[in-house]
Amino acid sequence: MNLTEPLPVAPRSDHRIAFFWLGCALISAGVLLHLPMLVHAHQMTDNRLVGMDMDAEMFAGMGLILLGVPLSCWGALPARRSPHGDTAGTNFEASDDTQLNRWHAGVLLVLTLGLVIDVMKPATLGFVLPGMTREYGIEPSTAALLPFVALIGTTVGSFVWGWLADIYGRRVSILLSTILFASTAICGAMPSFLWNLVMCFLMGLSAGGMLPVVYTLLAEVMPPRHRSWVLVLVGGTGLIGGYLAASAAAHAFEPDFGWRVLWLQGFPSALLLLALARLIPESPRFLAEQGRASDLKRMQERFGIVRKARVAAPEDATLAHQRHRGLTAALSIAALAWSFVNFGLLLWLPSDLQARGYSSELASGILASSALLALPTIALAAWLYSRWSSKWTLVGTVVLTIAGLFGALLPPAVLSIQLVLVSVIAMLIIGTNGMIAVLLPYTAENYPLGVRGRATGLVAGSSKFGGVAVQGFALIGLIPTLGGAAFALLVPMSASALLIAWAGRETRGRSLRELEA
Repeated sequence: MNLTEPLPVAPRSDHRIAFFWLGCALISAGVLLHLPMLVHAHQMTDNRLVGMDMDAEMFAGMGLILLGVPLSCWGALPARRSPHGDTAGTNFEASDDTQLNRWHAGVLLVLTLGLVIDVMKPATLGFVLPGMTREYGIEPSTAALLPFVALIGTTVGSFVWGWLADIYGRRVSILLSTILFASTAICGAMPSFLWNLVMCFLMGLSAGGMLPVVYTLLAEVMPPRHRSWVLVLVGGTGLIGGYLAASAAAHAFEPDFGWRVLWLQGFPSALLLLALARLIPESPRFLAEQGRASDLKRMQERFGIVRKARVAAPEDATLAHQRHRGLTAALSIAALAWSFVNFGLLLWLPSDLQARGYSSELASGILASSALLALPTIALAAWLYSRWSSKWTLVGTVVLTIAGLFGALLPPAVLSIQLVLVSVIAMLIIGTNGMIAVLLPYTAENYPLGVRGRATGLVAGSSKFGGVAVQGFALIGLIPTLGGAAFALLVPMSASALLIAWAGRETRGRSLRELEA
């Protein structure tokens, strides 16, 4: 491969940019046309829209959104081209000695914001349900359809946007996800429960795509020696920030404006992300394949990206392929088991604690005390991941979660001791927080560039599928005991730890080109 070979120059596509912003303007106008009815409801009916017919402004707004979404999506998509010569593959990467600069800081800021938005939507479900149940006068079992449908959307979105990221580019996938996210903010203006289900599915579909693509892009633009800790820290910060943003918004706005405002906040946050989109770079390979030589040169200057030759593949390719398939199974099983612990076991803990005789205040206090360990857990996981071992840090978080599951099987007399109970809950919370903080970064580092988005999307989708299953169980009244759930999860969690130990590779400080080979 001739590393000095010039890239072809792609024709300009200013008309696509114009259509993109025209579509965004139509979406914005469409969302704003839903606000007069909400203002009227706030002034006249204590924020209640149930039973009201959609007015002319709302129908006009929906029409503008239906026109603006495909227009802006088409404007965001690049023209498809065949790969140019040897530009296909991981030929562009930052040098190991590249220092982090203001461009890296800008990317970290915007992508962390994207992760906060991604996590904030599912976290908002818990704050929305009580008010929604009261307004529509529905049974809790019927209200459970909302998180069920929303989590199906996030699961599907992880697969869809990861696939789009591999075909059209990382930055484009983030833009498309954000466009759909902005348009579905009208979920808060839907007068009927059925329309809420439809819009919340689409909202989940849009939000679910942010997680895998952010990890994929960060893995490709960060210098190898900074990549590990940056991925874990950004992911952990986005996770905690999303839950904090959801709870803060509920505390600040819901008492005065009702539950609907919690969905509307997706509109300004999406517009902010679109406004900052110029700080999001594209994967160097996609710039090369599209012949965008000037953009690639600008990225090389800002991020220290250089063109490099491939690393030769190992002689024993068969064994490497077997281990790669084993790693895919290991990471998917680990993500699935994590989702059942996070969306099932930990979700059922408050009820289980009260069934054991603890008051609701004491039960909440025990969980809050354990949750305080989340932030230092993320910091410790980032340090271990980047300084000690990426592979064994992941295995360690899985083992700690397994220890918490074993603790949940202790006899009731032992678990009645508050110190023992808090220790078991703390192991579960620390283990699961650390596990999800390193699982997706480790996935993004382990797969070739051409399938990295899809692989990360597969694992991200698996990490949400447990939420769908748990909500499905709740709909049919099947909620296992704490001990029963812990026992059932021990097998897949232990299997994932063994598989990762066997098939996993050490990624700390290693070039993506070397890992891809």
